[in-house]
Amino acid sequence: MNRLEVHGQVAELSPLRYTPSGVPVLEFLLAHESEVIEAGQPRRITFSITVIAMADLAQMTNTISLGRSVNVQGFLAPVRKDSQKYRLHAQRIEQI
Repeated sequence: MNRLEVHGQVAELSPLRYTPSGVPVLEFLLAHESEVIEAGQPRRITFSITVIAMADLAQMTNTISLGRSVNVQGFLAPVRKDSQKYRLHAQRIEQI
């Protein structure tokens, strides 16, 4: 199963754009910071991941602002075929 849920802050935000077939697309950079326990020891986790929202979800989240906290649920997919870089394709975005 390919499912991911991440909480973070919107660090960068691209303008709403449209595919050649007219589907709205919104991309943003999600910055995450947390602490987890691994092998009994605390570990600080910080990373950023590109999030892409399409269609109705892109239009609904078009009002999102920089620094806003969000929960994103979706799946990982390569940026393009045979790429080693991935982005999170949002299926649900909840502004906090």
